[in-house]
Amino acid sequence: MAVTVSIAVACQNLLGEGAFWDAKRQRLWWVDVPLPAKLQMLEPATGKVETYDMPQMVMSVRAKRDGTGLIIATHSGISSFDYASHALTHLLNPEPEKPFNRSNDGGTDGRGRFWFGTMQNNLQPDTSPINLISGAGTLFRLDPDMTVTAHETGIKISNTVCWSPDQRTMYFADTATDTIFAYDFDLDGGRISNKRPFARFERGNPDGSTVDADGCLWNARWDGSCVVRFTPRGEVDMVVEVPVAKPTSCAFGGPDLGDLYITTARYGGTPEALAAAPLSGDLLVCRPGARGLPAPEFG
Repeated sequence: MAVTVSIAVACQNLLGEGAFWDAKRQRLWWVDVPLPAKLQMLEPATGKVETYDMPQMVMSVRAKRDGTGLIIATHSGISSFDYASHALTHLLNPEPEKPFNRSNDGGTDGRGRFWFGTMQNNLQPDTSPINLISGAGTLFRLDPDMTVTAHETGIKISNTVCWSPDQRTMYFADTATDTIFAYDFDLDGGRISNKRPFARFERGNPDGSTVDADGCLWNARWDGSCVVRFTPRGEVDMVVEVPVAKPTSCAFGGPDLGDLYITTARYGGTPEALAAAPLSGDLLVCRPGARGLPAPEFG
C-alpha cells in the first residue's frame, strides 16, 4: 500500500533532525542542527509554527517533567530550554576531555532518564564538513539528578535512541556501521547488556528512529529516500517512500499518535539533486496506518 507523504512545514532546514512529539502539549519539536542553529515547534491543531535561534548547534530534545521547558543535547553537551524566557542554559559537558566532540541523538526511557550519544563533530561553523577520523563517541545516561553514566564507547555516529513498548529492549545505531543494534534493557537499574545486531537495510544508512505501539521500529534512512518499518524481529515490514534523499528522523504525533512526522535535510545535496527534490529540508508528514507511543518526559 502506497503511503501519501505531504509537507507539514515548508522550513527548508539545512539539517533538520530530532523530531519529538510532546503528547501533553500536542506539539512537535525539531531542530536545524548547523549554525545558525534553530529550535522549531509546530502546533498542528492551530497551525502555529515557532522558530527560536540557538547560540550553538542543537541535536535532540525531550520535554522536562516539571513543565518548564526542554532538555536538549547540544554541541557543548546538555542544555535546558525555558518555555517562558526562550533561553538556552548550558547544564553540563559529559566529556570535557574531548573538546572536538558534540552530542547527537537522544531519548528518554520509562524512568525519565535521558540517553544520548556523542560523536566527533563533523560540521565547521560555516557548515563545511569535517572528516570523521575516529570512533570518539560515547553513549551516556543522564539521570534526573544530573548524574551522567557512560555505557558504550568507540561510537562514530550516534543515532536511534529508543525502546520497545515494554521497555525490555533498547535500540541504538552507530550510523557508520550501517547497523541498528538491540540491547537487553534493565528499566529499574538503567543498564544495557547483550548487545546484538537488530536490523540492516540496503538503502541508505540508519539515522533517527521511533517505535510504534506494536513494537515495530521506524527508521529514517539517510541517503535512502525512505523510512523503513522493522518488526520486533528486525524484519522489513513496510517501506515508506519520501520525496527527498535524506530523511533524518521520525516521530509519531497528532491526537491519535497516527501521524508520522519526518525531518529531512538539504545538507550535502548538489544543486541538481536539490532541484530534483525541492522538499528537501522540509518537515514531512504521513499516516502509515500505525500508532505511536507518548515519549516519557525527563525528570
